[in-house]
Amino acid sequence: MAVLWIILGILVIGAVVLVIIGLRSPDKEDPLMQRLAEFAEAGKPIDLEEIELSQPFAERIIYPVARRFGEIVLKFTPQNAIQDTIQKLEMAGSPRGIDPTLFFAGRLAGLSLGGLFLFLSKIAPEGSFLKGKGILIAIPAALVGFYIPELLLRSRITRRQKEIRKAMPDALDLLTICVEAGLGFDAAMAKVYEKWDNELGRAFGRVIREIQLGKLRREALRDMADRLGIAEMTSFVAAVIQSEQLGVSMAHVLRIQSDQMRVKRRQHAEEEAHKAPIKMLLPMVLLIFPSICIVLMTPAILIIATSGFGR
Repeated sequence: MAVLWIILGILVIGAVVLVIIGLRSPDKEDPLMQRLAEFAEAGKPIDLEEIELSQPFAERIIYPVARRFGEIVLKFTPQNAIQDTIQKLEMAGSPRGIDPTLFFAGRLAGLSLGGLFLFLSKIAPEGSFLKGKGILIAIPAALVGFYIPELLLRSRITRRQKEIRKAMPDALDLLTICVEAGLGFDAAMAKVYEKWDNELGRAFGRVIREIQLGKLRREALRDMADRLGIAEMTSFVAAVIQSEQLGVSMAHVLRIQSDQMRVKRRQHAEEEAHKAPIKMLLPMVLLIFPSICIVLMTPAILIIATSGFGR
């Protein structure tokens, strides 16, 4: 029985590794380029085979296998689902190396958990927990494994949006100061990107690069609002574009937007504070209250039991 559980654990870990490997936070720097730079600094002759073997196991084996599985899944996936996944990955910050191919490969790997439990139920010895319960365990396991990548992606999107929403008032203050000091709006966004290494700063940096490549500023700003998926950013971009078209003072618009963002951030904080008692209710009922009852009632029960009153 112990051997069966060990085999089960190994197979489950191997099945879900493709689910979580694609949604982890990879390094910002490409490991292959990093290895090339190390060889160039050391002055050694560059051997491509040696560089490939020096890469991490995930980069050499897991990612290529996951991409191959993902390519197979994409052939049978509707185009709307692929576009929706691309948009969600953009809202999650477009982590390096993650694309719809890897994402659907992770969902396929999660779905295979159901088949794994079916196989284990077939080879399980008589009297074990899994024997005869393959379908009952396989269907929930397949559903959970299939939706794990989606849940992880939504969690990443939510964390990123909260970080951006929290940083927006201070970023707009910096934009206002820069514009009032005589800088243009593009130069002000470049200052935010230069000073802040966070999700909002990187979003402004991408807008600057797109403008430098020839995209119109209003289009680059609209695309940024679509990528972030935050209502506050959408209203801010609309106000900036409208002020540019009507000739309104940019500094005045930015100051008004900064005040509004700060009010909205306070409202979000108050909303989360009001939700806290509801979220605390379940752990209190399941964990804290039973512990308190045990601590308070156990001495009384022991006293009653030893006093002979309960006989």
